[in-house]
This record gives sequence, structure tokens and C-alpha cells, in this order.
Amino acid sequence: MTITRRLFGAAIGAAMAAGIALPATAQSTTQALTSESVITQIQEEGVIRIGLSLFVPWSMRDVNGELIGFELDVGRQLAEDMGVEVEFVPTPWDGIIPALLRGNFDVIISGMSWTAPRNLTVNFTDPYAYTGMAILANRDMTEGMSMEDLNSPEVIFTARRGATPAVVVAEQFPEAELLLFDEDGAATQEVLNGNAHVTMTSQPTPNREAGRHPDTLYVPFDTLFDPRAEGFALRRGDPDALNYFNNWIAQKWRTGWLEERHDYWFNSEEWADQVAQ
Repeated sequence: MTITRRLFGAAIGAAMAAGIALPATAQSTTQALTSESVITQIQEEGVIRIGLSLFVPWSMRDVNGELIGFELDVGRQLAEDMGVEVEFVPTPWDGIIPALLRGNFDVIISGMSWTAPRNLTVNFTDPYAYTGMAILANRDMTEGMSMEDLNSPEVIFTARRGATPAVVVAEQFPEAELLLFDEDGAATQEVLNGNAHVTMTSQPTPNREAGRHPDTLYVPFDTLFDPRAEGFALRRGDPDALNYFNNWIAQKWRTGWLEERHDYWFNSEEWADQVAQ
């Protein structure tokens, strides 16, 4: 009987020790995650570094060479609300996720939409903006052509390298030739110069370019391709950062700030005189 009681007591003691150890382990894990979060790093360094690519009107340079645009407004307001400075890191689109993973900056805020392959590499926040893509065409080269007519080996598309339009063009118009460029502006210029028939890019760029060059460019179809939500992209394994950014985005939706800033940059031309034409 004595042996039985000792064994029972030892078992109870082990169970109690395990019960105490589990919360302690969970607490230490939580503390480790918090200390390793990019939010903690931003607070300690007093600056948030934001990766972005330049394309109108998300992010662009004004006539004085300063960065302006929707993403710049978002990034500056985010930094202000965090009580830190902001540093923007312009990065080519096709290398922006690898640059994030290397630690070149803390978060991507650059009109990046969710895709399954991207989400295998980075985490996405809740949407802070929504967009869709449209076709912009050379009037003389394509007028009278149907969308089916564009899926032809004789038709040349242009798109920005590594961006969603390049993927959509390859999927929707597999028979057409596709030329890739580092910037949306270069892809559009090829169509304007008559070296390509059409390009695809996110609105409002097609409407804006057609308005600037009505004799040469036009938007032939009302179709929006691949409409989707855009989120911040951050390194995986950082629940504190994901929680903070999601709550910040939700609050800015509730106050109407995100909608107001998006309308200013995407549904008006009030800022047009700030950039070189």
C-alpha cells in the first residue's frame, strides 16, 4: 500500500509540474514571438521601412523628384500612427518579394494583390484597396477588333514584368505575343509608339492614358480583368505584425480615410499637375 501511495503521489506531482510548465512554456513562446516581431523592431529603431515599386498613381515621383501617390499617403499615415519615421525603398516589382525576405524593408505596401503562389512565400493583411485591370489599345492598330481577335499570333501585348497583368495576358490570350518591361510606363509607350497593339494594366492607368492621348489610345472594352483585393505583404511567422496592420486597416476603413485617399488618387486628376507629363 505504501508503494502504491508513493507512486500515486509521484504521478500527481508530475501532472502538477506539467500543468505549471505548460503555461510557462506558452508564455515564453509568446514573449519570444513578440520580441522577434517586426513591430518591436520598428518601435526600437524608430522607423518603418516600406518597399514599393513605382507606378502611377500608386507610387510616383513628382516634378521635384519627391515620392507621392496613394501608397505614400498610406505609408506616411501608418508611420505617424505608430509614432515612428518612415523610409520608402523603391524596388523593381519582380524582385520586391525576395527583397522583403532578405530584410531590405519591413513590409510591402505597393498595390500587391493576393495570389496563391505569393501567399506561399509571404503573409497578406486584410485588403486596404481594391482594383481591376483593363486593356489599353492603339486605336489605329486594333479598332474594330473583338476581344477574341486579340488572341492571335499577329497581336503584340505588353505588360510589366512579374506583375499580375503579365500572368493574365498569358492565360487569357495565349496565342498573342507578349513583351515584358520593367515599368508600366515603358509598356504603355510601346503601344503609344505603334510597336505593340495593346497593353494591360490596373485602372485607372488605362483610362488616364486614353484621356491624354485620345487620338492614339483608347480602352476598347468595359471588361475588368482579375478584379481583386490588395494587402500589405509581410514576412511569415509574425502574428503581432499581422494583428497590428489588420487593426490599423480596419480602423482606416471605418473612418473613411482609406476610401477618401483612394478616391483622390484614382478617381480625380487633382494631383496631375504635380507629376511630369
